[in-house]
Amino acid sequence: MKKIGIIGTGVVAQSLAKGFLKNGYEIIIGSRDGGKARELAGTLGGNTTGGTFSDAAKSGEILVFCVKGNVAEEILRQCGLENLKGKTVIDTTNPIADAPPVNGVLQFFTGPNDSLLERLQKLAPEANFVKSFSCVGNSFMIDPKFPGGKPSMFICGNSDSAKEEVNGILKQFGWDVENMGKVEAARAIEPLCILWCIPGLSGNQWTHAFKLLKM
Repeated sequence: MKKIGIIGTGVVAQSLAKGFLKNGYEIIIGSRDGGKARELAGTLGGNTTGGTFSDAAKSGEILVFCVKGNVAEEILRQCGLENLKGKTVIDTTNPIADAPPVNGVLQFFTGPNDSLLERLQKLAPEANFVKSFSCVGNSFMIDPKFPGGKPSMFICGNSDSAKEEVNGILKQFGWDVENMGKVEAARAIEPLCILWCIPGLSGNQWTHAFKLLKM
């Protein structure tokens, strides 16, 4: 198994870290100065270490990007773009603006013909970004159980081999995977975060996920 570098220490990073540990992976978690990551690594236990964003990006063979969307580009630079070359980078981020929801609808800082994934891919063109884990809450990211069966995780990215790596991880984590194509598909995938959050923000209902039905 490849070593996993997790960029970020928030609830998404913590949930995914637990999922990787559960499935036998070695992980390194990165934070801005490394202190918070080392503290979290001690709490998680298992085969876990902590360091700076750059440490995690350099040591991880597969990277998981779990930061707030409005600082994503800044933190990607702090990772060291040279540390990302040729690596699969699972992008969980969403371009949520620093503005309150309107009737339960989040506001994005991207437009309909743009996505945060595309911006990150442009910033680090030699990395292999794959959008994933962006359209469901962190409590359902690992082994989601629903009466209707496995929910669908929508992914996209330019590298077929990177998407195949992510597909394998998602299947370990209990998901059906729907490959939506190249990075431009993130223009449709990222707004699913808005749709997923509406029942929660407007009615405090957070126990749902998406399923693609096919003939």
